[in-house]
Amino acid sequence: MNFSMPVIKTKTKLTEELNKLSHKQDLGLVPTMGALHQGHASLIKKAVQQNPNVVVSIFVNPTQFNNKEDLDKYPKTLDSDIELISSISDKIIVFAPDVDEIYPDTVIPKIFDFEGLDKVMEGEFRDDHFNGVGTIVEELLNIVKPTRAYFGEKDFQQLRIIQKLTEIQNIPVEIIGCEIVREEHGLAMSSRNERLSKNIRQKAAFIYTTLKTAKVKFGMENAIAVKEWVINEFKKVDDFELEYFDITDVETLTPVQNKIKNVKYRAFIAVYVEDVRLIDNIALN
Repeated sequence: MNFSMPVIKTKTKLTEELNKLSHKQDLGLVPTMGALHQGHASLIKKAVQQNPNVVVSIFVNPTQFNNKEDLDKYPKTLDSDIELISSISDKIIVFAPDVDEIYPDTVIPKIFDFEGLDKVMEGEFRDDHFNGVGTIVEELLNIVKPTRAYFGEKDFQQLRIIQKLTEIQNIPVEIIGCEIVREEHGLAMSSRNERLSKNIRQKAAFIYTTLKTAKVKFGMENAIAVKEWVINEFKKVDDFELEYFDITDVETLTPVQNKIKNVKYRAFIAVYVEDVRLIDNIALN
């Protein structure tokens, strides 16, 4: 395929391209692992609306996968990714490096102190995952030096950790969270959804339906009662295996014991279905 937008493979070439830009003080970055869908498109559109110059990175980052099989299965669809990006704007710079370009020596994550944000939920089940995320995001922010960087709220814990990363590493960038984009039946858009059978993909709307009911219940009941209700709901459904459901304080991601006035809360869920791990979350107030 021939596209007018530049697709850059090296850090040196990317720096050269960025140095040519005018309005460098308004540069947006959308980091992705490819296999782009309409959720990614919404991030890119927001970046284009808010910045005259935008970089979209496409890099399947090995340091954030705990399971090598998961890494091997991750779809690589560069041509269709570029087609989607070019349908939004042909002015976007695409940075699609190889692993050796990002990790020239060893593929090992840095170790960060995220002040506990990485120890709950995803962090409890995926050792070193957020160190891997922090490693690649810090690298991309330092290479691109964007004014703003865009991340989806589907990975809300990741979003909070990246906000913490920029704080502890003193990286001058505005991190912008973007609303979850959902399929017609409510399932949060994810590259992993492509691995589901058509029937189960429809049934997976159950995850979001449960979250919405949990939100209503949280207005009337305590967090422990809501959590017990969610666990029991999943016990009734054969196709889904609940890994965790938690209600936390939005700022610290600390699981809730008792609700406190004027504190924002969010519910988080991880579910296995057909050996595919799906995550979702919802604001509760």
